[in-house]
Amino acid sequence: MSTTFAPTVPLEFKLPIEGMTCATCALRVEKALQALPGVESTVVNLATEEASVRTSAGVGAEALADAVRKAGYEVRSHQIELEIKGMTCASCVGRVEKALLKVPGVLGASVNLATEKVTVTALAGVSFAVLAVAIDKAGYAAGVAGATSTASAATSLPQWWPVFVGTLLTLPLVLPMLLRLFGVEWELEGWVQLALATPVQFWLGARFYRAGWKAVKARSGNMDLLVALGTSAAYGLSAYLLWKYDGRGMPRLYFEASAAVVTLVLLGKWLESRAKRQTADAIRALNALRPTIARVLVDNVEVSTPVEQVVVGDIVVVRPGERIPVDGDVIYGRSHVNESLITGESLPVAKAEGNKVTGGSVNEEGLLGIRTMAIGAETTLARIIRMVESAQAAKAPIQRIVDRVSAIFVPAVLAVALLTFGGWLLYSGDGEQAVISAVAVLVIACPCALGLATPTAIMAGTGVAARQGILIKDAEALEVAHLVTVVAFDKTGTLTEGKPSLVAIEVADGGDRHDLLQLAAALQKTSDHPLAHAVMERVGNQRLAVPPAHEALALPGRGVQAIVRGRHLLLGSTRLMNEAGADPGVLLTMAEQLEAEGRTISWLLERNENQARMLGLLAFGDTVKPASYAAIERLHELGIRTVMLTGDNQGSARAVARVLGIDEVRAELLPGDKAAIVQELRNEGNVVAMVGDGLNDAPSLVAADVGLSMSTGTDVAMEAAGITLMRGDPRLVADSFDVSRRTYAKIKQGLFWAFAYNVLGVPLAALGMLSPVIAGAAMAFSSVSVVTNALMLRRWRGAAISASAARPIQGS
Repeated sequence: MSTTFAPTVPLEFKLPIEGMTCATCALRVEKALQALPGVESTVVNLATEEASVRTSAGVGAEALADAVRKAGYEVRSHQIELEIKGMTCASCVGRVEKALLKVPGVLGASVNLATEKVTVTALAGVSFAVLAVAIDKAGYAAGVAGATSTASAATSLPQWWPVFVGTLLTLPLVLPMLLRLFGVEWELEGWVQLALATPVQFWLGARFYRAGWKAVKARSGNMDLLVALGTSAAYGLSAYLLWKYDGRGMPRLYFEASAAVVTLVLLGKWLESRAKRQTADAIRALNALRPTIARVLVDNVEVSTPVEQVVVGDIVVVRPGERIPVDGDVIYGRSHVNESLITGESLPVAKAEGNKVTGGSVNEEGLLGIRTMAIGAETTLARIIRMVESAQAAKAPIQRIVDRVSAIFVPAVLAVALLTFGGWLLYSGDGEQAVISAVAVLVIACPCALGLATPTAIMAGTGVAARQGILIKDAEALEVAHLVTVVAFDKTGTLTEGKPSLVAIEVADGGDRHDLLQLAAALQKTSDHPLAHAVMERVGNQRLAVPPAHEALALPGRGVQAIVRGRHLLLGSTRLMNEAGADPGVLLTMAEQLEAEGRTISWLLERNENQARMLGLLAFGDTVKPASYAAIERLHELGIRTVMLTGDNQGSARAVARVLGIDEVRAELLPGDKAAIVQELRNEGNVVAMVGDGLNDAPSLVAADVGLSMSTGTDVAMEAAGITLMRGDPRLVADSFDVSRRTYAKIKQGLFWAFAYNVLGVPLAALGMLSPVIAGAAMAFSSVSVVTNALMLRRWRGAAISASAARPIQGS
């Protein structure tokens, strides 16, 4: 019996966490998770209330959830119930449970053999489809039995009710203070103040005590602890003075301070929560694009099927006005498809037989039959959502400063509060003033704004960029992009249309053009290169027979070779011709003239023993994208230098660069050469961005400080680049840098104001110049203002989308 060992595959978990209120909470959760053996990396996002954890295969979701609970927080989970077909005994039960427990994010699974159902407890984000795949791999079939959920929105109280109740109870307490401003002296009886303040303090404010106590047990601190201590001190002092009251001269009570602070903090958290939900609009909009039902064609009959049960190869019928449920190829029908929420293209795109379509886009007017090519997590829409979620969950490098500050923030505030109390007591001997000043310090020093400044700006920036066809893979790419000083472009498919046509055929020694074309087609028949498509298109138009090729071999960056009609042929670049040692003869002059006109040259050679004989050349023409002119001009306006890196010949490359105004050209490069030049530019002190198609440009995309992959939207090169452009529009390059600059500016503004509130507010509170009520209002306003400032990014519109929207709509 042999034993095989599978390599350890890292697992990634998304943990939705409840109870975090400030940057200190996020850091505590991060430390608790990072302390677990097997955890490789952890990023906690306060704005989304989610932790992204990467672990070795031996660490399960339950262990991560336990670590979060021990830190004083809760992990949100839900239950999914599935029907299982094919179980016959207890062994089957055990096998199904084990298969489900191996799914990342599953906390527990309980199978009932009698009812043939399983109840799965899992983290938010684990779907029916994922569980069904695991059950299928275990050898069983899964069906929908229903799902449990929390109390419905129809029966639960609205989120604003604590604010409303707190306001009703607090207003009578604050009213005397307001009347004094107009010279009116009026005071509530002490026992009435106590009756109004107590439910606010201990009922509506119970959340602060619970969260603060968890922080204490975890030997840490957070905003809740500061609020609980501060309001308890004000409430306790007032209760003590009322208890000592002997009926002669009502003492100054501070019940209005404790109640107002609790109410204002609740108001701030509610407003903050509403604002945070708006920052996640992009994800919700993308998720809303996912249809739930598909019409699958079976024996010419349309069958409505859950999208999760559609398989690759199924024929899906999409009627006018419906969303396309899967990625696939059109096999019949003609229509226009609206892909605006996926690619950012504002105009509908014509689709006919042979065209690719993307799930989530809208079929405008015609009936389409689509052969399914990708489903579930492999669809373009699913990958886009994962990319946006990953970017929004990631932590930008600038956030590390905040982490270091928040780690010592609460202990430092507690120390300042104690010093304030002691200082006032020694200075004036007034215990009441000492308590109130210390309370003001505790209340105003809220670390919430610090924790929200970076993630809310990143969420807003990546969200608005995604809506306009710019997918940012991680926060680091977003942060680096604003520093770019040099942009290196690939030529074909990036600055040009990438659909060259065969414009000239020249033969050596009086050969036959048709024969030369047939030999070239034999070499290119199995290639996906754009030049190969141009050759095959010409052969098809002239209805020429293509001879078979044997022992075909691609020569990266050079061309291709094969045996055709018993002859060893090579077809490729000038580099290939020089390496083969062939003499171009009189064709050299023709080639130079064609290159000067911007044509790309491919040479056809025959190799005999150690010699190579020239048979002829093929010249290809490619059209410069109209948007490329504006793209290069805008980059120059931003002060960014442009460089072209291409495997094409010098003449063609220089012709394109001259027309576009590109600053520097490097031609006849292999993929490895491009990466070396990118590194060379970086060594000169530049921050370099590389723009390519994400295929042969992958080495240079990785070598750059930030890589931008230009994609059609259905073949997204998400791995090699930090930023993916969903349309082949080079103007999106400058838009990427623009949104990066604006997002980074919002991060800095948010952090400035977050620090400013505390730097200015804490000393004023310590000096007795701020009442706890004003301090509470300032604390609430700080968080709301930081998030609201970040939300202003949602108004951004890139130049590419604006120009696209301005184009006249062509007739169908």
